[in-house]
Amino acid sequence: MGKFVAKKTNTGFKFDLVAGNGEVIATSEVYTSEASCMNGIASVTRCAPAAGTEDLTVENPEKVKHPKFEMYTDKAGEYRFRLKARNGEIIATSEGYKAKASCVNGIASVQKNVVDAKIEKTY
Repeated sequence: MGKFVAKKTNTGFKFDLVAGNGEVIATSEVYTSEASCMNGIASVTRCAPAAGTEDLTVENPEKVKHPKFEMYTDKAGEYRFRLKARNGEIIATSEGYKAKASCVNGIASVQKNVVDAKIEKTY
């Protein structure tokens, strides 16, 4: 079972979604308040399980309505995903993956791990 780990930073609050094996599978932006960070966690929990995936690594990708995962390649040529809420805002992002299949597995892991994820505050 996964968990959200909320942290205080020098400029605000952020969270990581951590899988049962201890790996970070998604990260948030830095929020200015703890309440905003908690709202971000709630949004990921609501949106991720039912979100489709829009594969921006292919030519003419099939458009998917929000909420959705967008899979793309970064400047280093690695595969990444970002989860967008119903309003189109990015609410979580991934690390870079060398293989596309690993990125797809990362999306599936987020969808699985948010279902019963607890929140652990480290501040």
